[in-house]
Amino acid sequence: MIHDSDVFLQLSLAEQLLKVSRVWKMAADKELAPLGLTHPRWTALWKLRRLGDNVGQKQLASALEIELPSLMRTLSQLEQQALVVRHPCEHDKRSRLVCLTEDGKQLLTKMEARIVQVRSDILSGIACEDAEKLSLLLNTMTGNALKMLSE
Repeated sequence: MIHDSDVFLQLSLAEQLLKVSRVWKMAADKELAPLGLTHPRWTALWKLRRLGDNVGQKQLASALEIELPSLMRTLSQLEQQALVVRHPCEHDKRSRLVCLTEDGKQLLTKMEARIVQVRSDILSGIACEDAEKLSLLLNTMTGNALKMLSE
């Protein structure tokens, strides 16, 4: 994939953000494919690790900003790979909780190293202060957009 900076600079800011997001995801997917992980699988594992074990399926779907049926397919695949297990919630038998298995935790350790490297490679040549400023700007933009949606 060739990147033409002149073409990129002619895109609107929204298009630039989408392109950066898309190619970042593609780079991460390429790096994680040898581990047997697709984008939905590795993002579910990553989010589950961040949320902690015994997370409700609905809560995980919400955190991933996806519909529950999509997550259910992904969780079934992760169960087949023995990376997660699901069990009923003690307080609500209709609800199911998701936990990482030991294999899942070990894979996450490998995955994390690769994700950190992808991030490092993508941010190569960008000062830490500039990356932090970009993060703050993106946070402000997201907040502004969410405010517009709630009005």
